[in-house]
Amino acid sequence: MGRTRQRSGVERPDLAVVGDRPSLHVVRSRSFYERRGKRLLDLALIGPIALAVAPVALLIALAVRVGLGAGVLYGQDRVGMDVHPFQIRKFRTMRHDRRARSEAVDVDRRQKHKTVDDPRHTGLGRLLRKLSLDELPQLLNVLRGEMSLVGPRPEVWEIAEARGYLAHVRHEVRPGMTGPYQVSDLRRAGDLRDGLRLDAEYVRDISLANDLRYLFATIGVVLGRSTGS
Repeated sequence: MGRTRQRSGVERPDLAVVGDRPSLHVVRSRSFYERRGKRLLDLALIGPIALAVAPVALLIALAVRVGLGAGVLYGQDRVGMDVHPFQIRKFRTMRHDRRARSEAVDVDRRQKHKTVDDPRHTGLGRLLRKLSLDELPQLLNVLRGEMSLVGPRPEVWEIAEARGYLAHVRHEVRPGMTGPYQVSDLRRAGDLRDGLRLDAEYVRDISLANDLRYLFATIGVVLGRSTGS
C-alpha cells in the first residue's frame, strides 16, 4: 500500500475525456459544499442508512457464510481521493478460487461492464450484484472517510494505472457508493468510457441538490431491479 500521492496545495487542472484518455481542460474551484458540506451530509445520513439496512446485511452475511464458507467480506485496492489507495469492502460473490482462475487483471475487459453471467459467481452472488447488495459493506468505507455516499465509483488501482486514468479529475473527490453512471441509462450499454465522461461532468458541478438527486435515483434503480423492471 505504498502508492500514495500528496496534495500539493495547488488546484490541479480539471480534466475532460478524449477517447478513453483524460486531457487538460480548465481549472476548477471547489465550493463550500464540496469542501465541507459533502462530508457532513455523509455523516448525517450514514447512521440512519446503516440502521435501515442492518437486518438485510446480517441476513446476507449469514447466507454468504453458509454458501461460500469463511470470509464473508473481501477487500480490493481501489483509487481514492487524491490518488490515495484504499481497500474497498464488499460481500463475497465468488468462490475462493477466483484468484487462481484469473491471476491477472484483465484491463481490456474493464472497457465493458462485468457480465452478471460470469461463471465464477454463485447464484447468490449474481443476485447480490444485480441488486447492488454486495456493496453494502462500503458503508464502512464511508464512515472512515475513504468514500462518500455519492461520487465516481472507485476504480481498481491496476486498471486506472494501466489505462492512464490516475490523472483523471474523478480522483479529486472521494469515490462514491453510487453516482451518475450508476443511475444513468448509459450503464446498460456497459461502456465504462461513458462513466469517465459522466464522472467529469459530476465533479464540475458538485452540489447538494445533485447528490440528493442521485441518492433518490439510486433507490429507484435498486427497487426497479428487485421487481425485474
